[in-house]
Amino acid sequence: METSGGSTSSAIECNLYRSIQAILRELDSPLQAASACNRGMLRWTLHKRIENNPSHCVSLLRVLVKELEKVERVDYKTRIIPLLHILAYVVLQSVHIPEDLYERMYTSIKKLITLPEPYCTVSLAYARIIKMEMGTPGLLYQRRLIAEQSLKNDSYALQEKVFVFSDTAVFPESLVSAVRADVEFTSPNCGVESHMQRAVLHSLQATLGRHCHGPRLAQALEACGARLKIHFQEVMTAVEESVEAMLCDSGHHRSRLQHIYTDIMNAAKQDPSASGEMLGVPLPSPEISFNSWKQEEQIWNELVNFALMISPSERSFDDDDLEERRGSIMSNDSGIEGDLPAAELSSLTLETGAASSETPSESQRSSPQFVRWNCVRRMNVADRMALVRESVRVSSRCNLFPREERNLTARVLVMGDDRALGRLAKAYMSIRKREARHLLLTKRLNLEMYYIPVSDGPVVVSSEEETVAALESKLTLARFLGKVDPWYDCNINSLGAMMLNLAKMQSRSNKETSEPSPFLADIISYYIRTALQPVHLPIYSIKITFSKLDASHVEDVFVSHVQMDFPEFKSLRASVKGSLRHKRVTQLFSGAVVAVNYTKASLSKREVDTGFSLRTCGVVISAAPSSGAKELNSLSVTFNDFIPRPCTVSAIRAHNIKIQALEKRPLTVCLDKDSRRIFTDVQSIEIAPCLDPGYCLQRSTKSKHNLEEKESALSKYMSRTLTLPINTFSGVIH
Repeated sequence: METSGGSTSSAIECNLYRSIQAILRELDSPLQAASACNRGMLRWTLHKRIENNPSHCVSLLRVLVKELEKVERVDYKTRIIPLLHILAYVVLQSVHIPEDLYERMYTSIKKLITLPEPYCTVSLAYARIIKMEMGTPGLLYQRRLIAEQSLKNDSYALQEKVFVFSDTAVFPESLVSAVRADVEFTSPNCGVESHMQRAVLHSLQATLGRHCHGPRLAQALEACGARLKIHFQEVMTAVEESVEAMLCDSGHHRSRLQHIYTDIMNAAKQDPSASGEMLGVPLPSPEISFNSWKQEEQIWNELVNFALMISPSERSFDDDDLEERRGSIMSNDSGIEGDLPAAELSSLTLETGAASSETPSESQRSSPQFVRWNCVRRMNVADRMALVRESVRVSSRCNLFPREERNLTARVLVMGDDRALGRLAKAYMSIRKREARHLLLTKRLNLEMYYIPVSDGPVVVSSEEETVAALESKLTLARFLGKVDPWYDCNINSLGAMMLNLAKMQSRSNKETSEPSPFLADIISYYIRTALQPVHLPIYSIKITFSKLDASHVEDVFVSHVQMDFPEFKSLRASVKGSLRHKRVTQLFSGAVVAVNYTKASLSKREVDTGFSLRTCGVVISAAPSSGAKELNSLSVTFNDFIPRPCTVSAIRAHNIKIQALEKRPLTVCLDKDSRRIFTDVQSIEIAPCLDPGYCLQRSTKSKHNLEEKESALSKYMSRTLTLPINTFSGVIH
């Protein structure tokens, strides 16, 4: 029997080893356009296999540890981060891990801390997690479950929620319902009691191991009834106290859980000394809120509602229904008779006096002309801010969460192309401006941002292509994220290619018979649970001045692209391109004269201001870096023309730039390739790195009080420029 068991275990490990090697080969092989949509499927298939067969977790962990030990001997650094993320996710889903395997994992991961960035950062984060799991088995699973499902308890106060925003420019209304169903997919038995049973079942099995009979314990928990909440609180208290005490000897913690296990089994009239197989407890998908991103203030509204713990059922109505229901239920009437106009008040008085001589039934049948309909008062921004301030003040005064003030984590995930990231940068800038003066949400919320590239156009794969093709693509930032993080490129960039196809298949099928697919929810769950290292995308501010004297200037931000065109030249070029008149027209119309003043970008970081004038038909300014971290803080400026001129400047790199039209030909400016952000009749633009509102406020306060111009000690450590942090699996140095 031992030989048979050993051969079975070896066969399982060999099969899992082949699966891991296939994933690594997919990561190392050059990307082909035909296989772009299938990348990441091997990783998802492996995790679903482990979820369905939890007994294979230990075998897979042994294979992963061997691969990490091999990476130390052979220079395969590109495989380190994928192996670490797979290992951590398997640890999260495992029921019980032997102590010797914990030691091997911790030792192999700790050796990777000596490597350069970003490998040491990811290794250090997972080394700490494994160290905590060694002292308190099942801690990571329990905290994930409590936070993601918002289970109320007395020991662990952190809560999380995932907000998914889909750009309406990419997702048409016909596909929103199908995407919503897939994103908000929940497995059966996802009530509060079911989550409590999962937490108790997993914690007891993770600590007691083979001394815990998994199937019988699950039956006993189902029969607990009202005592389930008591056992849940006991397990939570024991686990968190074990973490706080940092016990080197886990005997005390084990004895406490053994006592709880004995009470549960005795109450169910089961033998607590009986040993048996363990039962898998897959971690359910987190609570996900899907939103069709139609209004600019939607992200802010959702964050405020989450900070105030306002459920959707408690809201007056959704933002999407505001315009539709405005005429029927919205009212400016305060409800006080003294506030009514004189005409309406006299009408109401006459009707009341006439009705006083009638019986109540006759008065009800008289149908007076003045009728007060039910109305809903819309909460404005000032009221929301006041409520947040009061909520923070009360929680601080009552000392509800003394260990962790920011006990809420909002994970904002945006689905779209460069246009969606541009809107996200604008929303993030607005949030930072509000927080710079009030600092309300920051005290309660920890904001994490994620990005899944989805485009309604053709997919541009991460291969070496010409710059023109990269500029025409609407996924330039996704290309950059894929270059700095190959694991992101493999698992997330490839998802956008199949997301719209899955939604179209769902919408075409019969709505009564079709069921939501768990694939999209699984991908989002894996992404938000393991991608914790941000890539900081630079945000640039742009000041737009119009040709009309009475028009005020506009200040906006962008994150990827600015397109400047002269409308007359753009239409002319489109009409004559490819015709016999093209050469003659290009000689007659060589463009308009613009003045360019900019700060030249150089590797030495020396600021050299220069300027020139030239004729051009349009300007393309790209903030999306093409490759590497050295190009993160510079703009690529390209001047378009009908025909190239060898004596004319065609491209420059700048830190900031000002372009002004010297002729009476107005410009058209488009931000982040978004047709919703087009400005016409533009005379000039000024572009510079966007300053952090907190830093700007500190400088304005200093000048207001007539302090010295020398920067204070605090401002030296403040970030001057504002960046958009998008979480990836590896991140880059900021």
